[in-house]
Parts: sequence; structure tokens; C-alpha cells
Amino acid sequence: MAHSPLLSKLTQSSESYAAAFDAMEEWIVIVDDQARILFMNRPYAQFIGINRDDVVGKKVTDVIENTRMHLAVETGKPERTSLQEIRGNHMIANRYPIMVDGKVVGAVGTVLFHDTHEWKQINSQIRALIAERDFYRQQQDDDKVSTSGAHFRLNDIIGRSPSIYALNEKVKKVASGDVSVLIRGESGTGKELYAHAIHQLSERAEGPFIKVNCAAIPENLLEAELFGYEDGAFTGARKGGKPGKFQLANNGTLFLDEVGDMPLAMQAKLLRVLQDREVEAVGATRLIPVNIRLVAATHQPLEDLIAKGEFREDLYYRINVVPLNLPPLRERREDIPALTDHFLSRLARRTGRRTPKLTAQALTALLEYRWPGNIRELENVLEATFYMSQGRKISLPALPEHIAGARAQDVDTGGTLKERLASAERVILREALATCGDNRLRTAKYLGISKSTLYEKLARFGL
Repeated sequence: MAHSPLLSKLTQSSESYAAAFDAMEEWIVIVDDQARILFMNRPYAQFIGINRDDVVGKKVTDVIENTRMHLAVETGKPERTSLQEIRGNHMIANRYPIMVDGKVVGAVGTVLFHDTHEWKQINSQIRALIAERDFYRQQQDDDKVSTSGAHFRLNDIIGRSPSIYALNEKVKKVASGDVSVLIRGESGTGKELYAHAIHQLSERAEGPFIKVNCAAIPENLLEAELFGYEDGAFTGARKGGKPGKFQLANNGTLFLDEVGDMPLAMQAKLLRVLQDREVEAVGATRLIPVNIRLVAATHQPLEDLIAKGEFREDLYYRINVVPLNLPPLRERREDIPALTDHFLSRLARRTGRRTPKLTAQALTALLEYRWPGNIRELENVLEATFYMSQGRKISLPALPEHIAGARAQDVDTGGTLKERLASAERVILREALATCGDNRLRTAKYLGISKSTLYEKLARFGL
């Protein structure tokens, strides 16, 4: 096959950069002005299942399924982020004509995303980065609300502990798809915040986010609330009927909070809707198709409810495709200082006061408390303390008695010098453990002692 000087240069250039092209994850093909293949990088050839040297000079339409490279040559117009199916896989491809002196001498094509799932994951990562940028731009605007109904983003979740970091990374991965997510955790751990964040990072972010608290709606009203009702469906029904939460969440996300409290009869109907993607309103004679992504949350052990016959096993597997387990606050104590600063700063902005700071003793008391109510309890405690304390410092006595009282009894002010020193040492060890999130190695470094010395002291004081 004879080449013009320009095409020969193009061929030589592509061969010169072959090693670089082969190292790229993107798939690359270059064709001449007759749409014949000049070059194909190794990853592309391996996917198609060919020897790339065997296809040089062949028409690109004879080698690559559903290609449009020949059209890029014919029209001289680029095609960006075009959907292409190869061997049953839907890919995202770009095609650019190569112009010299206003004449098309060839074209280069790249496959950026090897399937649509990969594209969605990248899109979700981009949304996360944009959300992070917007978070820092809008830090002062706590009242900003998304038009979709989802108020919170991933950056609104405070914490840099290993467990929260791993959880956030998992959220970024699963948010892009339509897979059902079950968020589990004790009351007050932030399950609803994560439901909002999943919606905000998803392809449905511009669609509605609808929340239903299954524990707050009376059983006799739950069906009408979820599926809606027709005009005259029952006594007291609104004239003209009313759409249900499923209809309102169409093309968006439906968040079922406290799904473990849903009555068994409703569980069966919910399962049918999730399977058929169709809703039948109360009193209706026709089915309405719905397109929703389901996110559910519960603080209850659903496995125990299944064993008692109080929760359907088939529904459990339908909603528990991807589980997210939120750690209680007592297992992420290293996040307490950041959470404390966040809540106090927000209260200060609302009231126009300067943000108060906790004394070391007060912070230690918060670190040592077990927080059965988790983050919600911490927020409530800090709000009460904020309004009860007028100074720039929040000291130990300003905290609620059940937190401050136990802390105040720690140091023994009586006894011999040896006994009082031992009591003080015990308090220092407890404070260091709390500050370091109960990590023994980190605690030893924090105190400037060896790990063996730390273990010896912990054993002596029964810590």
C-alpha cells in the first residue's frame, strides 16, 4: 500500500510513539484518508482479539465493529463521547479528523471508557470533586438546599477516621449505579446524610429525592402514602386523588428510613413494586411504571427480624445489594474534636457569637463518654452547652452532669503523694487513649514511651 509523504510521516510518528500508546489504558486507532488502518495500539488489538500487524492496511470497517472512523474521514467533523458497541460492550469513543493544509489526511480514534459503568464511576468521582469544591466555596451558607430535595453532600459528613474514609470511598464507587443500598447503623450515626450523599453523587442527582420514615406513618396509611390513591378510594380521600412517594420519586431516589419497622403486609407489596417497577395506587385499575433507585436504612438487626418472621427474607436480599455499615461514634472517637468544632462554629454563626473553645478537660470528657446516641447526642449536648456557657471557653462544669460528673471523680485529691500521682497517671493514660482513638501504638508515641511500657501501665491500672 503506497502512502503519500504526509501519510508516511503520520505512520512513522505513530510507530515512534507505539510504546507510549501501548502503555495507555485508552484504546487508540489511526486511519488514513481512505479509512485504512495505519496503527492500532496493543490494548485495543488485544480486546478485539487480533494481531495488530495483520490489520494494517485493512479497512477499519472490516476490523472494528460499529466503527464510525470512516465517517470522521469523510465529513472532516469530530465526534466526541460517542456511544459504540463492540462485542456486546457499550463504550465511549472520540474520533478526530487529521487535517493538513485544510485537507483530511486521516483520523485518530480513542476509546476513553471501556463500558458505560466505567463512565458512570468516573462521572461519580467528578461529582464528588465538584461537590468538594462547592463545599469550600459555600462553607458559610449552611442553609443551601438542593432543588432535588437532597440537602447534604459527602463533604458535609465530618470525619477523617479510617472507618469514615473507607466508607466514603465505598459510597463514591456505588453511587454511580442504580444498585439498591442498605445503610445500617445505630440511631444518630448519620444514615440519612449518607442517603442524601448517594443521591447527590448519582446520575439521578437532578431528579427528586423523596424520604419516607416507615416508623412514623400509621400502618393503615402507609400504603396510600407509598403508592398514592385515586379519587374516592376511601372516606376522607383528597378530591382528585394523590400521588404516592414512588410516583414522586420517579427518575430519582426513594429513601426508606427505618425500613425494619415496615409491616409484613406492606413488605410484600414493596417487594412486588421493586420487582415489577410498577405501582398500583389505592383504588386504581391500572399500573403506573416507575423508575426509582432505592436506598433503605435501619438501626435494627434485620437478620434477627427474619428469624422471628417479622421481616421478609426475599425483601432483605432485594434491598441489601450493597450494605453500608456506619460505625458508632465510640468507634471513631478521633473524629470528635472535628465534629465538636463543626457544631460549635455553626451555632456561633447562627447567633452571631464568637466560636467558643473546649478546655482540655472538657474535650477529654467528650472523648471518654460512650455516646449511646452517637452524633445526634453529641450535637444536642453541644447545643445545650453552647447556650448555657457565655464565655469563650467551655469548661468541664458546663457539660451535662452525666458527662462532667463522671469525669470530675477521676482524679483522687486525697491520699498520699504516691496515691495521688498514681491517680493522675491513670487519668493521663485514659486521656491519651481517648485522644488516639484507643490505638495503643499511637498512644505510646503520643506519650513518648515504649509500647511495652504502655502495656505495663495499662495492666497496672486496669485500662
